[in-house]
Amino acid sequence: MAQYTYKARTSDGKETQGSIEASSIDLAVSSLQRRNFLVTSIAPVQDKGGIMGFLASLGLFASVSQKDIVILSRQLATLFSAKVPIAESFKILVGETENPGLRRVLIGILDDIQGGLPMSQAMGKHPDVFSKFYVAMVRSGEEAGKMEEIFDFLASYLERNYDLASKARNALIYPGFVFGVFITVMVMMLVYVIPPIASLLKETGQDLPFYTVAVIAFSDILRRFGIIVLLFLAVFTVFLIRYGQTEAGKIYFAKVKLSLPILGNIFKKIYLARIADNLHTLISGGITVVRALEITSEVVGNEIYRRIMLDALEAVKGGSMISDAFAKYDAIPPLLSQMIKIGEATGKLDYILGSVSRFYTREVNNLVDNMVNLIEPLMIIVLGIGVGFLAVAILLPIYSISAGF
Repeated sequence: MAQYTYKARTSDGKETQGSIEASSIDLAVSSLQRRNFLVTSIAPVQDKGGIMGFLASLGLFASVSQKDIVILSRQLATLFSAKVPIAESFKILVGETENPGLRRVLIGILDDIQGGLPMSQAMGKHPDVFSKFYVAMVRSGEEAGKMEEIFDFLASYLERNYDLASKARNALIYPGFVFGVFITVMVMMLVYVIPPIASLLKETGQDLPFYTVAVIAFSDILRRFGIIVLLFLAVFTVFLIRYGQTEAGKIYFAKVKLSLPILGNIFKKIYLARIADNLHTLISGGITVVRALEITSEVVGNEIYRRIMLDALEAVKGGSMISDAFAKYDAIPPLLSQMIKIGEATGKLDYILGSVSRFYTREVNNLVDNMVNLIEPLMIIVLGIGVGFLAVAILLPIYSISAGF
């Protein structure tokens, strides 16, 4: 699909301009004419030259982040609450958006809306930006005539989801950085510092402790076969990525994620909060329970929980209750299934799911805060053990040599 910029006149004589995607210039003109546009000029969009253009073509400077979608949803909610028409709202957003990737998406949506497509269908043409969850909520708002309320729901939901994911991710940045620096320093010492000392120790002819021999041997391996080790790690990483894309790999890594010490419990609470929040938002927005389970299975982010959602979907289609379907799985705690059962019995399932979502969100926040408080002392202990082992392995033999004189 090529992109074309055009200038045209509307049926009432007003000038307009924009861009449109089509497989040929003739199809682009035909599409514009179906919108009752009188095309005055049209031309293909020229690729930007140079290194920046090349990088932009790869999408390195045009990606649309989750934060961008959060801001966009809040802006749409504000515009709709002010009774601004849909097409005019998107025109305003196109002019205000600084992200070039998002601007291109908004221009495409605006063209489709002006061509007669509903907003949900226009957004559905950009699945890399708007998830099925997002599109389903917008479609629900169109059908119910509650666009303002739906985008308020979406903006609040995305903000909660973004804050939760950001907090968990940011908590791992510091230990990841420190651990990376630690590994780099240790490798540099083993490659450049240990060999001269090892030569000195070998010249003395004394018996070395086993841990010193192990350190020297590991240093020799890194110096002689460092490139091979790096290549092996690269191949192994590619293998893990490919394996993770298979059904068996998805299940395996999902289990590993949930079984990690400390982090596994956090991941589990995040997925449970996401399930409850997604179902709450979808059902509150007028989506059927069956469709809500289907959409939630696609966005939960863990293969184990995705399969649980799909199994629950089939059970609900067969006449079972969600609570009964969830109660069969160990990965779903009794609290969640029992609370859903209460919601089903009282007819307040959306309210109960909202309460459960807030509960698990607080649990995640507390766990992450506690983990952050423990990270620094744990990292000090780990670094101290690593540096201490290396120091003992090298300095003790040197001290023994000094004591012999």
